[in-house]
Formats: sequence, structure tokens, C-alpha cells
Amino acid sequence: VQLQASGGGLVQTGGSLRLPCAGSGRSFSGNVMAWFRQAPGKEREFVAGIGREGFTSYGDSVKGRYTISRDNAKNTMFLQMNNLKVDDTAVYYCAARGSSFTTISRSRHGYAYWGQGTLVTVSS
Repeated sequence: VQLQASGGGLVQTGGSLRLPCAGSGRSFSGNVMAWFRQAPGKEREFVAGIGREGFTSYGDSVKGRYTISRDNAKNTMFLQMNNLKVDDTAVYYCAARGSSFTTISRSRHGYAYWGQGTLVTVSS
């Protein structure tokens, strides 16, 4: 699976952004997918994950503000980010586990395929 994240940019505190992740390859719908983020000087952090059938899981810092979704017909995953905070500033990466996995992993090491990342900057 090849992945490409986009949609990043500069937004003010309290604003919203929607990040798409376009996938290529026939196995997109068979993959557990996730978003991670990495701020300067910090470890890559789990943001949200979505299973093959739409089950979702969120990191504690984004729960209630972010929504992950997928459109398998269009080979695309989305991250809707609302009520953005300065601490949300990071490079956001989309990832796929590989078609042999059925559960969401919160570890970056659980994902075999990665997009190139898109920068989200939240200003105060």
C-alpha cells in the first residue's frame, strides 16, 4: 500500500482542518489504518486508528475533538480535527498495518506502510 497525506496548513487556535490520506493498491480496504503525529523533539504519537469495518480508537489528547473515517471505495482515509490547540502542532502521518492484521495498534512499530507526512501548525 502506498499512502499520501495532505491537507496540512496553518490554522488558529480553535480552528479546524481535515486531512485526507490517499492510498493506492487493491489492499487498502483490507488494512487497519491510523494517524500518528510527531512534534519537534518528541516521539511519534498515536492519534487515531480505524479498523477494516470502521471500529475506531483515539489517543487521549485528541478524544472528542478528532474524528477518523475511511472511504474504501475511494481508497481514502480522513482525519477531521476540530477545536485545534497549539499543542496539536506536528507533522501528521498516515499509516497502514498490512493486510494480515485485524486490530488497531497504538505503537508506530505496528505499521508497515507510511505516508510522507503533512505539517499542521496551530497558532495562538
